[in-house]
Amino acid sequence: MAKKVYAIFLAGGSGIRMGASTPKQFLPLGGKPVLLHTIESFLNSVEGLQLVITLPKEHMESWKQICNEQHFDERQILVPGGLTRFHSVRNALAYVPDGSIVLIHDGVRPFAGPALIRRVIAKADAGFGAIPVVPVSDTLKSLVLQDGNLVPSGLPDPDRSLCFAAQTPQGFPLEMIKAAYQQPFKPLFTDDASVAREAGCPLAYVEGEKYNIKLTTPEDMELACKLV
Repeated sequence: MAKKVYAIFLAGGSGIRMGASTPKQFLPLGGKPVLLHTIESFLNSVEGLQLVITLPKEHMESWKQICNEQHFDERQILVPGGLTRFHSVRNALAYVPDGSIVLIHDGVRPFAGPALIRRVIAKADAGFGAIPVVPVSDTLKSLVLQDGNLVPSGLPDPDRSLCFAAQTPQGFPLEMIKAAYQQPFKPLFTDDASVAREAGCPLAYVEGEKYNIKLTTPEDMELACKLV
């Protein structure tokens, strides 16, 4: 594959649900910050990978200091995050050159394995938007919040055999996803696949990984400490 691969790492989280004063992407995990674990997993999987990292403006200097302390000197492009995930991705895509493959990944998913990353790249290199997914194993209920209580929505419960949870990295030919991000923001845009699908981009789904978890709550961090 002759195309260059760029990885956009979204690291704009505040850590509110984590209940920590430190942004969750900077929390220590096995002796180094979560975000650094995430980035290194990609560098170890893709030769010549180019790094683009979105961060809140107020945390950019903190990240530079962390990199110095950790002796992490890989070249990286730092991009101010936007109002939403959608806007952060759109900001970052402006720094990726045409003709590239771009991987878009949550900065707090530190356990994406080399095989998964390469599956996504292969599908993106073939001209698709590549989305890793894992089957949902729990029984699903269709509920709505009413007066502070969860009650049946009146809709049938989803058939879990048809339901899959999407993960990142999600990979695309740069021109495809950049064009998709020119459309106006909609609340339904919760990941890059939803943006690409709305724009009519061809999508391909690849096998995700059970432990490619997003660290959102203290319980997630407890599990991560056992996996690292």
